[in-house]
Amino acid sequence: MMQITLSSPIYRYTLITLALVTPLALTTPVHAQSGDTLPVLMTLDTYGFSAAYSPDGSRIVTGSGETAEVWDASSGRLLMTLEGHTGGVKSATYSPDGSRIVTASSDGTAKVWDASSGRLLQTLEGHTKWVFSAAYSPDGSRIVTSSEDKTAKVWDASSGRLLKTLEGHKGKVRSASYSPDGSTIVTASADGTAKVWDASNGQLLKTLEGHTDFIFSAVYSPDGSRIVTGSGETAEVWDASSGRLLMTL
Repeated sequence: MMQITLSSPIYRYTLITLALVTPLALTTPVHAQSGDTLPVLMTLDTYGFSAAYSPDGSRIVTGSGETAEVWDASSGRLLMTLEGHTGGVKSATYSPDGSRIVTASSDGTAKVWDASSGRLLQTLEGHTKWVFSAAYSPDGSRIVTSSEDKTAKVWDASSGRLLKTLEGHKGKVRSASYSPDGSTIVTASADGTAKVWDASNGQLLKTLEGHTDFIFSAVYSPDGSRIVTGSGETAEVWDASSGRLLMTL
């Protein structure tokens, strides 16, 4: 059994996956201060890969199977199901203003949905293999996706037009995310490196080397001064400006 705890100022969500026993995924909300169990958000007949709050904290979007689901964060009531992917939904997240949701799927696409109605607005097509993640820029004008095809791609969030492809990794790109100021993008790869890119022109700025195994995620600190990467049983913290390794967790 694998247990992952996601923290927020209000709740701590625990995703429990019963691997090799039954395709069951439970997301159990726990009050971060009291530890009291809150209403269960979902009981699914497949694995849950992703869970994210809306910016105002009133809703939660989850990805599982070939759909994403939107839930009321207070009651745990299912509000809508986003259907359209033909492969597993690997990630789902809101735009900064909460008006849209972007999902990434093993069908090789990312999709953009109206967060209020659940209507499909755009399909981002261009990757040749699974899409692992999709994330908005801080100002909501761009979307960055990462893929098994060893690339990350940047899209115009309004039109869905492909703007640039970030090439340089030698393995599948497991995650891609923007810095808090939107000026750079960090990607994490199965080649054991993370890379930092100029978000405006796609130029490779630095490569973070130190892990000896797949890197599954890379994200900036809230102030943008640090990057943390996760790989196997270790995480490493880097200086975002110099690329210098600061500590291993």
